[in-house]
Amino acid sequence: MSAPAAAAALGTDRTNISNIEAGRYGIGEERLRRLASIYECNDDALIDTLAAMTGGRKPGWWDEYRGKVPPGHLDISEIEHYAVHLRTVQTSHLPGLFHTEDHARAIFDLVVPKLPRLEVELRIAHRLARQRVVKGEKPVPYIGIIHEAALRMQLGGRDVARAQLLHLLDENERDNVTLLVIPFANGGFPTVGDAVLYAAADNPHLDTVHMDSPAGPLFFDSPTQLENFRQRLDLAERAALTPKKSADFIRAIAKEM
Repeated sequence: MSAPAAAAALGTDRTNISNIEAGRYGIGEERLRRLASIYECNDDALIDTLAAMTGGRKPGWWDEYRGKVPPGHLDISEIEHYAVHLRTVQTSHLPGLFHTEDHARAIFDLVVPKLPRLEVELRIAHRLARQRVVKGEKPVPYIGIIHEAALRMQLGGRDVARAQLLHLLDENERDNVTLLVIPFANGGFPTVGDAVLYAAADNPHLDTVHMDSPAGPLFFDSPTQLENFRQRLDLAERAALTPKKSADFIRAIAKEM
């Protein structure tokens, strides 16, 4: 439905519709339910979920980093915070929610052009703060699919890399965390990009996928895109070792370092 048509049905100006859609204006529950009726949406569960999100945005812990780290990093934090389940596949980097401080520093030290030291420290602090998602009072269920290439990447040198792998094994002991490994020997698997995060929401219509890119984080949320990523993650999970074999595999690589 065009903005002018929606505005006419709602009895407002088309500019108000455009501002709501762009996120410049907030929206109350009553107006949201009227719009849902105008758009002939009959998904009561989705409407109720959206209605619960009205009433103004509450500040999150990530807001203290606003203006200090790139906006895309804050978007990732917010998506993770509201997710009810997280699933990721990593081909050349380890999951950010399990980085040690030294490993994170080694990553940010490689950014081109080189980051100022203060910005490096702010990004490290933000990344470590993100870990409350899996370690907090209400830890989110997490499945991490990691390719062998990422496990063998000795960022920061052998000692840092070994400590990072041992940290992965410790985190893997959490009841809400499952780490799975895809060895080189298992061949290829369909995926897109180096790192893909699927954040499941209370309502599947509100799921979001985050993918890393050289230009910054990309986000996907259309039904077709979400189904595509779900299938790719399912196939990647099938290509991985069992949880026990995965832990043994990580432990063996750590011993080689």
